[in-house]
Amino acid sequence: MLPLGSKVVFVEDQFEQKLPIGEYGYIIAYDRNADNVFDYVVRVPALNRNFAVPEEDIELESVLLKQEAEKIEKEALIDYALATHNEKLFHYIMNGEAEDNHEEAEAAPMTGEEFIRQINLKAWI
Repeated sequence: MLPLGSKVVFVEDQFEQKLPIGEYGYIIAYDRNADNVFDYVVRVPALNRNFAVPEEDIELESVLLKQEAEKIEKEALIDYALATHNEKLFHYIMNGEAEDNHEEAEAAPMTGEEFIRQINLKAWI
């Protein structure tokens, strides 16, 4: 359960309440009524309104910022790997683990054009 006063962002609108997706708000109360599905009452200062929302419709702002930072970091590393033709780094970023294809790498060194061509074949662009 999220603490009172936490800054949250609306990420979903399960029950089509016309929630302001992407807007931030503050948890001002818990909805303890066992007969409904709402978990929190969230105050949105920009709209000057309160919304009763389930836990799945909101996310802590700090969690969203951390996810965005990780995404940007991964994109920057991919750009760096492509710019420097670092195939090992690229495979590590895309697959999450080191490749054990040392035999292919030792057989013939790749030119920059060949590396870009292989990346374009494998990438979902």
